[in-house]
Amino acid sequence: MGVVAKRSSMTFFSDPTSHYSHRVRIVLAEKGVTVDMIETDAAHPPAELSELNPYHSLPTLVDRDLVLYESKVMMEYLDERFPHPPLLPVYPVARAESRLLIHRIEKDWCSLVDSILTTRSDNVIKKATKELKDSVTGIAPIFAEKPFFMSEEFTLVDCCIAPILWRLPTLGVDIRSSKQTKPLLAYMDSLFNRESFQESLSEQEREMRS
Repeated sequence: MGVVAKRSSMTFFSDPTSHYSHRVRIVLAEKGVTVDMIETDAAHPPAELSELNPYHSLPTLVDRDLVLYESKVMMEYLDERFPHPPLLPVYPVARAESRLLIHRIEKDWCSLVDSILTTRSDNVIKKATKELKDSVTGIAPIFAEKPFFMSEEFTLVDCCIAPILWRLPTLGVDIRSSKQTKPLLAYMDSLFNRESFQESLSEQEREMRS
């Protein structure tokens, strides 16, 4: 993986299949951060992780004496710790708007993705899949306005969206049949060809599109 390099003071425990881990890996790659990447099975976390994180959850980022175990906090920390390139707007109003967009992605999309991946009820999966498809398709036209998600620049919002869009085929969500998704499909192609995105992919994630 491109973001893996020599061992450093920063260590990232990553689930190679999780969209929450993936979003942080995109930030790490975008920033060119030297990090010790430890791919971890969420069902069998190593003892070291249990000692660092009281929730034994993934992802977990360790930077010297600092331990973070919430992906949004990690992304903002990395953006502040490594300010170039900036992944949040400079001005407070625009930063707040970006944070609100990330919150909406979590409420509207991430919750549905998690339902599809974790539930055993066929009815719940079917309902969540339809809701996700309708939601993604519904916002597709806005991607005709700007090169990134409601922004002229690549931001943390794109880092949160990209892993979900990459996983749509494996989630059973097909958006290519709708004419109105053309701007979104162009955005996805541009996003997936971005160097940092390619570097962020785990082996398992590459197989999702093979």
